[in-house]
Amino acid sequence: MSVACAAALPTASARRRGSPQTSLEGGGKLVMMQRRDLVTKGVTLSVCCSLLSSSNGSAQALERLPFKADGYNFWTWRGRRIHYVEQGAGQPIVLIHGFGASAFHWRYNIPELAKKYKVYAVDLLGFGWSEKALVEYETTIWMEQVRDFLREVVKDPAVVVGNSLGGFTTLFTATEAPELVRGVVLLNSAGQFGDPNRPPEETSPTPETEEESAVTKLILKPIKEAFQRVVLSFLFWQAKQPARVEKVLKSVYYRLMSRFMANQSQYTLDKLLTKLSCPLLLLWGDLDPWVGPAKAARIKDFYRDTTVVNLQAGHCPHDEAPEQFNAALLGWLASLDAAGNKPVDTEPALQSV
Repeated sequence: MSVACAAALPTASARRRGSPQTSLEGGGKLVMMQRRDLVTKGVTLSVCCSLLSSSNGSAQALERLPFKADGYNFWTWRGRRIHYVEQGAGQPIVLIHGFGASAFHWRYNIPELAKKYKVYAVDLLGFGWSEKALVEYETTIWMEQVRDFLREVVKDPAVVVGNSLGGFTTLFTATEAPELVRGVVLLNSAGQFGDPNRPPEETSPTPETEEESAVTKLILKPIKEAFQRVVLSFLFWQAKQPARVEKVLKSVYYRLMSRFMANQSQYTLDKLLTKLSCPLLLLWGDLDPWVGPAKAARIKDFYRDTTVVNLQAGHCPHDEAPEQFNAALLGWLASLDAAGNKPVDTEPALQSV
């Protein structure tokens, strides 16, 4: 079994069965949790398999980014070492990988894009050559990293391209720092639309919740952080032992992805798309069994300034069908440059490659 794919496999302890007396509402939540758990495993497995498949016939004819064991460039963010690749010259493009991947996942795309643009590919905190920080990996942390990377390293408005987890991070960044992003490209992006039947969350804190927040902040959180440092330090030490790699992947990386997907209710796709103000391109692998073309169609229906290109690929179309991906992205970038980054007042385009 591949070590890289071990994080996607289910464990017996992860399977929970409800009581026979479970109400309809509780049963619905259980079904949603099980579905989200299945998607989490499937997306992780898809990325892993894409990383392991390098025998793609179309990719073999393409120029490939040279592998460097020590990485390319490093930037210090909040005291952490962040790795990134920088190639070419011109208008900036920033590539954001998905869960379990790295900047090298764009190895068949960077050389081609760099012929016309200045291309950056950054490793998110905790992945690739970037530091494996012992921090809380909340939904906002990678958005803040990409936002600061755009501000401190890129320094000019860029087109930001993201796959899977990187897609959600890209969209989130564009809504939080619109002055730094002139276009967004999503490849089989993570993220969920909100549930219209879900009751609104309470916004005004009660005395009980304020007291609970104070206890959490002053007592429980410091204890939790100290415990986490000890436990995760031990787990990452274990990761250096070959016999323990599979177990560590299951206990750390799978839980990290599960937590990310479970904590997206505050930042749903509909909320983010409502705030988006730049052109959007969806390069969507139609063969993805986990994040299929129906999601791309829903995004296009929700956000008017959207172009959709359907690719004959799975969850990672830039790696599985790099020639198709490169041609589609370069074509859209040319039209974006010609339009001067202004939203075109026409019906959204739909193409198939």
